[in-house]
Amino acid sequence: EVQLVESGGGLVQAGGSLRLSCVASGFTFDDYDVAWFRQAPGKEREGVSCISRSDGSTDYADSVKGRFTISSDNAKNTVYLQMNSPKPEDTAVYYCAADWGWGLAADNYDYWGQGTQVTVSS
Repeated sequence: EVQLVESGGGLVQAGGSLRLSCVASGFTFDDYDVAWFRQAPGKEREGVSCISRSDGSTDYADSVKGRFTISSDNAKNTVYLQMNSPKPEDTAVYYCAADWGWGLAADNYDYWGQGTQVTVSS
């Protein structure tokens, strides 16, 4: 069974840092592209960042470029999202997703975690 479990969310002050983790079971990240999405109350789910299984290339939403970094540790079957200098507008539930798709469109991904809440205080 394919399963993704996020962790690392919580309350952080604006300008601080936070690292989210996504651990996979039932498959290896070598087989799938992985992305982070987020959804704030009353808003649509938004792609934040993605990483390619084939060459490790990455992509970011304009709103987080230069502040967030996605990375993977294949030995631990874990993908991370390092959030530096978060802003109150980054407050959302963050989800990781995996599939053979690529990019920041939610439709590209069939496998999703349950999400982890990130709250950024001003």
